[in-house]
Parts: sequence; C-alpha cells; structure tokens
Amino acid sequence: SDISSHENIGSPGKAQRRGFGPFLVAVEKPFEVKVHRSHRFITLTPSLAMASIILKRTQQKMPLVGFGLWKASSVTKSTCADTVYNAIKAGYRLLDGAGDYGNEKEAGEGVRRAIADGLVKREDLFITSKARPLWNTFHAHDHVKQISKMQLGLWGIDYFDLFLIHFPVALRYVDPSHRYPPEWFGDDGKVYLQNTPMSETWGAMEELVDEGLTKNIGLSNCQGSLILDVLRYAKYEPQVLQVELHPYLSQEALVKLCKTFNIAVTAYSSFGPQSYVELGIDKNTPSLLKHNMTSAMASAHGKTEAQVLLRWATQRGIAVIPKSNDLGRLVANLECNTFDLSESELAALTALNINLRLNDPADIDDRLAIFA
Repeated sequence: SDISSHENIGSPGKAQRRGFGPFLVAVEKPFEVKVHRSHRFITLTPSLAMASIILKRTQQKMPLVGFGLWKASSVTKSTCADTVYNAIKAGYRLLDGAGDYGNEKEAGEGVRRAIADGLVKREDLFITSKARPLWNTFHAHDHVKQISKMQLGLWGIDYFDLFLIHFPVALRYVDPSHRYPPEWFGDDGKVYLQNTPMSETWGAMEELVDEGLTKNIGLSNCQGSLILDVLRYAKYEPQVLQVELHPYLSQEALVKLCKTFNIAVTAYSSFGPQSYVELGIDKNTPSLLKHNMTSAMASAHGKTEAQVLLRWATQRGIAVIPKSNDLGRLVANLECNTFDLSESELAALTALNINLRLNDPADIDDRLAIFA
C-alpha cells in the first residue's frame, strides 16, 4: 500500500516503521517549520512528519525529502553556504551534492556553521555525494579513492553517508590540479572515452566502505541491465539508485526492479523541465508546475504545485531532492508529506509519462548513449 507519512505518527521523536513493498519507511515527528514573514528566523515545534527510507544493508535511515545542490545558477558558490545553513535550519537532514556541482567546499562551510551553532550534530545529517570520480573521469580503481578523499576534504567531513557513481561512463582521467570539476570534455572540447569496466569501479567503491570513507554506496543514471550486472559481482550491493524521475518520465519498470532488489530510489528533477529552462535544454516541454492537472490537484488539497509533484514520488516510497534559494519554497518543499494524493490522482499524474529524458549524455556525444 502507499505510505502515508502523517498517519499514526506517534509521539514526537519516535520512529515507526511501515512497509512499502520491500522498503521500510520510518516515520518521525521531530518538529514543525514556521517561516516568519520577514524570513529572518524560523520556529521549530513538534508537528511536521519526517519520513525516512531504511537502507537494506546498513539499516541507516535516509530522509525521504532532501535538499539538492545541483546547478550553479540555482545554488551559486557565493550563496551556497548560506543556502545549506538555512536548509538545515529549516529541517532538512539530507544534503545531495556531487563533485560535478563545483560547490562542495561552500556546502561544507554551511554544514560546519550549522554544527557550530548547535543546530545539528554530524550524525544527524545524511550527506550524499557523487564523484566526478565515480563521475566519469575517475572510474579507474586508484582514482576512485583519490577523488573520494579529496571530496571529503572539500566538505570538511570524515565520511559520506552515501557515495554514488554519477554516470556509468568512463572518460579519460583529468588530474584535479589541472581542472576540477573535470567536465565532460578535454582541453580541446572533445570527449575522450576510457576503457574502465564498471566492475573495477564498483570494487573500488566497496573499498571505500571497508575504509570507513562512506557508509553506503550506490548508482546514478543507470538502467536495469547495468544494475543486474553489478548485482552479479557486488560484495556490497547498491543501496540507492538516483535517476531523473517525474511524471513526464515515470520509469515505472525501473522503479519496480529496484523495489524487487531492495534498492532505494531517489528522484532528481522532480519538476521535470523546470530545472532545464535556464540551461536552454528543456526541449520546449510544457511546465509541470503550470500543468492544468497539477494546478487542479494543488487547489483541491490547498497545496502548491511543487508539493503535488513531490508527493507523487514520496507517497510511492521514492525519495526526492528538490532545491530552492527561496526560504518559503524551501520549507514548503519539505512539507510535501503532510497530505495524500488519491489513487486516481497518482495514476493520472503517472499517465502524463511521455518518456521525456532531459538529462541524457547522448546529447553531448552519440557514444554516450547510456539510455539507448
């Protein structure tokens, strides 16, 4: 059955576990977030339900709603530390970063300030990173460990809660002292592939777990056949798969496969083309935030269109990582689990699927058609 993170919550601070297929979902009630009109301070009182997915191997709780750090135009270096600090103050406990985002140092500054001010302890946070190592140019065994330690240093922390292979693409190594993040291209603007098998990269990822550099490891932007391949040789199975997922790209078969193998799913780009408009790669697709269906559901529930789109995912046990520099929207996104969509509403949003993929490396180079 669908999870409802605000039913039978119990006393504040205590978690209940509810089944969602093979997933366990912990439901907590630590506080309610109230943003005052001036946006200068936030009141936290017991009320807001916070749901978490219980990861299979470690039994660690991964928040169902996190704060995403992608896109320099949205979370710029100059404002990133403040944005991360405010997100933590508002109640976010999952921060989703990546080497490719180019703002790890600033994100870490926000985390350290929040810890210094007594808002949280390190163990209260769930910090995810994706390596540009385990990005594309660092797939070789030795480079995996090198870049993970570098990224931890930029964050100013001792371990990640989750470390992901950003794309299943191996590109020619770029030394971080030469260029970091390395991007997709060489100095001449061309794409250079490297013959490093996924098994080598995954083996190095498992060593990061053994050395305490990360608690959990997982995949991003991978399809079913590659997931099944990794499962054949993995000592530590992937705990999480992070993929583009929204009503225009519902990925139902992939989600079903992950649930079969107890792999938690995190959706990025939950608002569909909205994240890609300013990059000029939204493919002229109508906005989900302005879609008549989304607006009608938002009106019916007294919620925002963004909350409806996020709840479409979280109500089915899929984690989300929205982003915003606006404190009001930041808090509203976090409160997306305070209502339920009906079965017919969930189905109607899913029926909007047109298999629209907005983040596809094949648009950069035909040899990078990982979703073919």
